[in-house]
Amino acid sequence: MNGRKRAARILVVLGSIVLFASAALHSLAAYPNVSSALGGSNLSAPLQAALRAVFLLVGWDWIVIAVVALLAAFTEAKWRKMLVLFCALALLVETGLTLAFIGVFLGNELIGSAALLILSGALLFENGDSGRTGA
Repeated sequence: MNGRKRAARILVVLGSIVLFASAALHSLAAYPNVSSALGGSNLSAPLQAALRAVFLLVGWDWIVIAVVALLAAFTEAKWRKMLVLFCALALLVETGLTLAFIGVFLGNELIGSAALLILSGALLFENGDSGRTGA
């Protein structure tokens, strides 16, 4: 494996670790606080349930993106670069939307850094690299 491919994989792994940590913080640490705050609010029960579901789904979304990026990074396929780029783009869109709607907070910084790490890794993969030609 050449150094460029190794660096690309390391960056994707680091970005995925940040995503897994973000999902854990979001789902395990922050969700109970949000859930209890919603319980004490005057929102209707269906809206409270929807907000709880969306909060958990965001964490699940990050886990899925991280797993897909990792599988693509370690799969010797021609479409690897495009799939990892797609994962990075999805995270950049999420970061931009949360910045626009919620503002700056730790979650944005974590997701943005994961997006940039995965994007950097994706850009290091060669186009159509099947991984079968070099050492």
